[in-house]
Amino acid sequence: MKGLLFFFLRMLKFFHNIRMKLSGKTEDDLHAQRVVGGESWEEFCNNLKTAGASLLYPGTPRDAFNQAEGLRYLTRLTRGGLEAFVEFCDPAFPVLRRMAHETIKLGADNPDNYYFNAQISGKYSYRIRGKRNTVHYIGFFTQNGNYGSTGGLAPSGALEDSELKIEEDGSFEIILSKSRAGKNWLKTEDATTMVLVRQTFFDRFAETPAEILIENLDGRTQPDPITPAMIDEGLKTVSLFVAGASLLFARWAKGFQKHTNRLPLFDPEVSNAAGGDAQIIYYHSYWRLAVDEALVIEVMPPDCDSWNFQLNNYWMESLDYRYFTICINKASAHYEADGSVRVVVAHSDPGIPNWINTCNHTEGTMLWRWYRLKDSAQAMEPACKVIKN
Repeated sequence: MKGLLFFFLRMLKFFHNIRMKLSGKTEDDLHAQRVVGGESWEEFCNNLKTAGASLLYPGTPRDAFNQAEGLRYLTRLTRGGLEAFVEFCDPAFPVLRRMAHETIKLGADNPDNYYFNAQISGKYSYRIRGKRNTVHYIGFFTQNGNYGSTGGLAPSGALEDSELKIEEDGSFEIILSKSRAGKNWLKTEDATTMVLVRQTFFDRFAETPAEILIENLDGRTQPDPITPAMIDEGLKTVSLFVAGASLLFARWAKGFQKHTNRLPLFDPEVSNAAGGDAQIIYYHSYWRLAVDEALVIEVMPPDCDSWNFQLNNYWMESLDYRYFTICINKASAHYEADGSVRVVVAHSDPGIPNWINTCNHTEGTMLWRWYRLKDSAQAMEPACKVIKN
């Protein structure tokens, strides 16, 4: 289905180019015409309306509580999209900013991560400067495409924490370019559209995230004036992002229901195509609990850099980790005498360690991660069972 959709989009572009040649107009002419005539805004609004179909996708909870969260989810995606693709859309002057955070969430955003994104372009080279500070892990990634036009974020380049060369004062510098350059190099390609920085905490309250800035290396010191093309394309990208991301993850959530209250391995190729970290092994799934039930998860963790488990709502938004314990990781967990770990998902505190709060939800998605397995360690599927309170 997705391949057919992109074939259709390519055909539309082909016929669009033919019409332009016949009319004698340039792309800039058409963008100006759409902005002045109101088509840009009308199309933006219509595409946002179309995004509402994700709220009625097969398998979505239809009760008022979950639908209200779904509406808030779409407003959050819209807010994040407007900031990324309109306000901070200029790849000549990129800004590293948090697109996913406490109040903008998508795709099982990780509560243990501090995400930075910037819109970039393969036609430029960039420099990232920063100070490492005390966060447990930091990784830099370039990605191609977007959820609206390509249905995902294909990986381009990666620079892992263990590869990062850091000065004695904790500072570092990274060159982003198509050809290898500098001590630290992050690959870009013609289709590159984004740089993503993942910082992973053991303890987000005790560790300090890295300080980082990005700059274009073409020498310019001032941005060009806004153009109709920037706004026309930006609004189109925002609306397609909201519609594309919400539909993608609605489809994922529907698929996860096939193995409710279990945690099977998620296809690495699918997670990588959606922008996941290739060094993380994901166990996405669905959970559903009656008011008198709890989900008990048990596993012997393999030797790895870290691990975590989180609870999400149906829309694949992490639950509110600002006020509730909805996730657990290698550092925060209580372990059994044999080194195994038992996590309990329940509606109220059972009075035992490693309780994950459902935050008044009775169903949703969930995710277990193993980060960067060491040596010959093997990933383990966590064992799950539902018990009565």
